Amino acid sequence: MPGPWKDARGVTVTTTPTIEGKPIQDYLGIVTGEVIVGANLFRDLFANIRDIVGGRSGSYERILADARNQAIEELQAECATRGGNAVVGVDLDYEVIGDTGSMLMVSASGTAVKI
Repeated sequence: MPGPWKDARGVTVTTTPTIEGKPIQDYLGIVTGEVIVGANLFRDLFANIRDIVGGRSGSYERILADARNQAIEELQAECATRGGNAVVGVDLDYEVIGDTGSMLMVSASGTAVKI
């Protein structure tokens, strides 16, 4: 199982409250990243066909992975702006939004710290 990971700025992200062997020197506050993805008629059509015949919907899985990665990147960027080099206690949430549930919001939040 992979451990915490870093972006190009060297900002480590982990769901744990601490990073073993790296004491937290300063807490810099809560940071967030949100991404909203709209529905796509053709992707939805093919996903519905996939539901009927069975199997995984690779198009939706890719969209979710991209949205999650973008939310984490926003989180890391906000942390770096505050002078931090890690985000601990990261929580990922997925919400369906819009009047018809046609959009998906992926949000990431955690505490920016200096380790």
